[in-house]
Amino acid sequence: MMLKANMLAIETRAIHAGQEPDPLTGAVVQPIYTASTFVQDGVGENKGYMYSRTKNPTRSTLEVCLANLESASDALAFPTGLSAAATILELLDANSEIVAHHDLYGGIYRLFSMVRNRSSGHNIKFVNFSDIDAVRDAISDKTKLVWFETPSNPLLEIVEIEGVVRAAKEVGAMTVCDNTFSSPYCQRPLEMGVDFVLHSATKFLNGHSDLLAGVVAISPSVPAEIGEQLRFIQNSVGAVLDPISCSTLLRSLKTLTVRMDRHIENASTIAAHVDANRGRYGIQKLLFPGLESHPGHEIAKKQMKGFGSMVSFVLDGGQDRANRVAQNLEIFAYAVSLGGVESLVQHPASMTHKILPPERREALGVSDSLLRISVGIEHVDDLIADLDQALMM
Repeated sequence: MMLKANMLAIETRAIHAGQEPDPLTGAVVQPIYTASTFVQDGVGENKGYMYSRTKNPTRSTLEVCLANLESASDALAFPTGLSAAATILELLDANSEIVAHHDLYGGIYRLFSMVRNRSSGHNIKFVNFSDIDAVRDAISDKTKLVWFETPSNPLLEIVEIEGVVRAAKEVGAMTVCDNTFSSPYCQRPLEMGVDFVLHSATKFLNGHSDLLAGVVAISPSVPAEIGEQLRFIQNSVGAVLDPISCSTLLRSLKTLTVRMDRHIENASTIAAHVDANRGRYGIQKLLFPGLESHPGHEIAKKQMKGFGSMVSFVLDGGQDRANRVAQNLEIFAYAVSLGGVESLVQHPASMTHKILPPERREALGVSDSLLRISVGIEHVDDLIADLDQALMM
């Protein structure tokens, strides 16, 4: 592009970053290179590509765009968010100490506490990251990695990103922020000092519930050799996103900002409506960082552009009522995942967080009466009407 990327708004960069019309045909959409191998010009000579697991032109285009959106020096595209997370962990030596947020996506908890603690001997210390003093107390001279989500899943706890970064830097630990719930449109952790941003690109980045993908974006402050090592590991374990999925995700990024605007607007309207009708709806607790009553509201307001589209609430009546409400919703589909254009409702205790021991779920507050909704981009009046009829049954 003629204009410098850092002079352009994210709405423009989401459409154009890393992309020019195809020089061969003039096509405005990037070609999909499905070739597994590439002809070599001679010994050690090629056009930048040799084998698609190592590097592929379509994946390269996607990664340039993703890096631009996150203000990263580099970005890597993976087949799932969990494969991206697993590859980051390969940067650590065996028996490393990791300090992790206690409220994590269930799949990440499973990876930490049921896979890598066994296969790599990692010592995982779970702590409430919304309490910055607790984070400082948990981090030690042995800590190699500090891992958190904000807003967290499913309790929507807010983590003070810059505070965590300061605490980690005191001992030289690397930081990872899972930015899935926010996307780079709402929150930019690398600009606040985080070393690695992780996404399940299946969610808001793709936004259409038709693709599995993961992303790791690397801060410009991370030494180049660490970024090179991450690419080496990705290639070594074969955790790469296929060209067709890369093209699909690249297409989806073009509408990221307009989708997020509607997601944010709808979620804020719904949260305010539900808050005003708590008693009538039989809701014990409402969790949304855009509400002034949320304990992390002021921090979220400082570090986020919009408060995302995830809303959680605890119902009167226990699991039976939670199940009944979820089943009676008509527009909100009763399904796992989030971030798609369609609205979803899920029961974390029996779905995404079932893997957690019951006592751990209870201690966290992931109760049997907790529901989490992912607010889509349908007309907000229809969504409110759907919630109203289900909650009033």
